[in-house]
This record gives sequence, C-alpha cells and structure tokens, in this order.
Amino acid sequence: MIVGMILDGKGRNVVTTGAGALISEVVAKLGEHKIGAIVVVENKDEIVGIVSERDVVRAIAKQGADVLSEAVGTIMTSEVMTCEDSETINEVMARMTVGRFRHLPVEKNGRLTGIISIGDVVKARIEEIEHEAEEMRAYISTP
Repeated sequence: MIVGMILDGKGRNVVTTGAGALISEVVAKLGEHKIGAIVVVENKDEIVGIVSERDVVRAIAKQGADVLSEAVGTIMTSEVMTCEDSETINEVMARMTVGRFRHLPVEKNGRLTGIISIGDVVKARIEEIEHEAEEMRAYISTP
C-alpha cells in the first residue's frame, strides 16, 4: 500500500496556519479539529514548518504560559520531513520511527497535498496484514 491510497481513503484536507499566527490560536485549532499537528504554510500550500502538541508543551515547559502569545514561527519545526503519494507505508513508517515524529506532510512539487499520521500508517498496515492473512487462508482451504 502507498501513501496516496491512505489519502484517497481519509481525504486530503489539511489544517494549516501561517508562521505569524499566535501559539494560542494554534492550540485552539488543535483542540477544535482533534489533531496532533498543524502544517505551517506560506502562499497557501508551500510548507515552511510544522507545529505539534509536543512543540507547544515543550515551549510552555521552557518559557511558561506567556509563550502562548508569541508567533508559532518561534516554536515550529522548520526542517520538515515530508513524503510523496508514491511512497510505501513501510517506507514512511520507518522514517517516522527513526525520526520520532507522528505526522508527515505529503507534498508534490514542493506543494502540500495531504498529511498522514502514524495512526493512519499503522491502520493501513494492519488492514494490509489482515488482507494478506485472509488470502492465505483462502489459498490453504482451496482443494
């Protein structure tokens, strides 16, 4: 299975923000949409960063609650690891595990086209394994 198949199933909508948005606004969006990360973009779909719940918690732990009134650009990860539709779930799962992050924006020609989470990848992998097991059972039971 490839990333594009995951996005075809879950959709390609991505919650985004600009680097100048307040961290408190980003926190509100995270809660409102029940998500763990927001992609920071310029010109609507050019990825310039990503900010996760972990980034917010670390900033508050380090600087206190006053950090919530600062721009998200001050705490975002600006070197964003991305993937493409054509990559396999095994490839992205390995990258996410090694990099220790849970969200991976999907891009094409430098433009944001979706986002996948480790939950999306694990779900897809489980479905793939279940399908393979069912095919194996059918093969074994065929006379």
